[in-house]
Amino acid sequence: MSFFRSFQIAYKARLPNYWDLLALLIVLSVIAFFAWTAKQMATPYQLGQAIPISLEPSALPFYAARTVVRMLIALMVSLLFTFTFATWAAKSDRAEKIIIPLIDILQAVPILGFLSVAVTAFIGLFPGSLLGPECAAIFAIFTSQAWNMALGFYQTVRSVPNEVREAARLFHLSAWQRFWRIDVPYSMPSLLWNTMASMSAGWFFVVASEALTVSNQQILLPGIGSYIAVAIQAANLAAIGYAVLTMFIVILIYDQLLFRPLVAWSEKFKTEQLASEKYQESWVINLFRRTRLMRNIGRQLALCFDAFVNVKWFIRIKPSITTLELGRENKIIGLLWNIVIAAITLLSLGFILQFIITNISLREVGHVFLLGLVTGIRVVVLILLCSLIWVPFGVWVGLRPRAANIMQPIAQLLAAFPANLLYPFIVVLIVRYHLSPNIWLTPLMILGAQWYILFNVIAGASMLPKDLLQAVDNLNVFGWLRWSRLLLPAIFPFYVTGAITAAGGAWNASIVAEVASWGDEKLVATGLGAYITDYTAQGNFPRIALGIGMMCLFVLVINRLVWRPLYTYAVSRFSLE
Repeated sequence: MSFFRSFQIAYKARLPNYWDLLALLIVLSVIAFFAWTAKQMATPYQLGQAIPISLEPSALPFYAARTVVRMLIALMVSLLFTFTFATWAAKSDRAEKIIIPLIDILQAVPILGFLSVAVTAFIGLFPGSLLGPECAAIFAIFTSQAWNMALGFYQTVRSVPNEVREAARLFHLSAWQRFWRIDVPYSMPSLLWNTMASMSAGWFFVVASEALTVSNQQILLPGIGSYIAVAIQAANLAAIGYAVLTMFIVILIYDQLLFRPLVAWSEKFKTEQLASEKYQESWVINLFRRTRLMRNIGRQLALCFDAFVNVKWFIRIKPSITTLELGRENKIIGLLWNIVIAAITLLSLGFILQFIITNISLREVGHVFLLGLVTGIRVVVLILLCSLIWVPFGVWVGLRPRAANIMQPIAQLLAAFPANLLYPFIVVLIVRYHLSPNIWLTPLMILGAQWYILFNVIAGASMLPKDLLQAVDNLNVFGWLRWSRLLLPAIFPFYVTGAITAAGGAWNASIVAEVASWGDEKLVATGLGAYITDYTAQGNFPRIALGIGMMCLFVLVINRLVWRPLYTYAVSRFSLE
């Protein structure tokens, strides 16, 4: 009887329960949603064919679905880019010399610069299909997400404690195993906060990415971004309100179904030795924990992942080599690598100078340089102001899991709010009260970029070991002494990473913020962003290239002279190992 009872319990534990039906309904709904949306993205399309955008509120759920799928696809590509190139830069000094400066340059390239190349290329790749413009829009959104995620992951991989690396060597883990068992778990909390920041930043550029221009023809892809663009052009304030409401509902949905479960799941990857005061919770995770069939499927997927991590193809035994031979080989490779980098740099500079001398006068180059200084002053002032606000607030939230649980969706909603939606109010106020666009359009540059600072500071504060905080409490270290000796040093590498990305995002956003329009009213602020926007509308490629090149030069020089030395100092001086 005892055996039969045990067999019955074991058999019943494998049968689905009511929670399985609910979980299966959610999973199948998500799969059907992606399948239906993907089918709509591959419909036939010819260049010049008009795609009508309706301002009726009933069309917004369909547009929201299209926009969310584009952003999630771009997020997956950004994650693949992060795992590949950020890891390569963190593990190889030679790769770091190219990848990190390249990311610094790419995050400064305005989205219009990417779109001008991507639209033509993807339309040629998928002729006669809407998939070409769709891929161009996804690529544009990718450029607004990838750089922040890559820099954040690079920073956390570089800061993995030495004792953890030593343990990996003692267990003879291969580079492939160390990546999945050490680097990714250690970086998971920071990566998730940066992913949320990148997802939110994508909303800022969704208008530009869904309203494409090629061969002087505009392509409006169905989505919230194109809906907003048409509403701004028509000066329809009610439609703007509907778009804001729809966007907030969408953010709440994917926060509950995606980010909240991931943040709760990432709690187990924290390096602290003491339990948190309160763990993050998610009703989605609680639902799947109550299931039977889904949990069994999850166990099988975990076994498949273990097999993937431990696959023998990626486990290579390095041949034995003496230290002298290794040092000699590294010197030769390093010398050749530096020669190649120098040659590429000189050839690129020569090509750029020849292009400028041939097409543009040196006087205009000087004028564009002065415009870059004006925009640069705006960026510096905005970064300083945002740092004074968000660093204390981010530390306060990061040290309190309950506050982080409440603030996460609120911060996502605020971060995802496109500055374009504020144009009607800003333009009306400036025109009515005769205000200066050079001053009052400036805050629009930082509305989307400031959240990089907040999310990185929250990630850094949340990774502080609880036993270290309790030790400081026991020693009665409070006030400025606590901030100067523990909190600021601990979050400084994360802050620098966020500030680098925020500065790059502010430069990028200048093309949107320095030119604001609402119906027939158009305001222009003096700056490099307005210069690029103006000549992009005219289709003047030499001056577009000059503006983008000047912006990249400013960002690269500032990052090399200011932010990178600060980051190196932060990692070497303020390590908690």
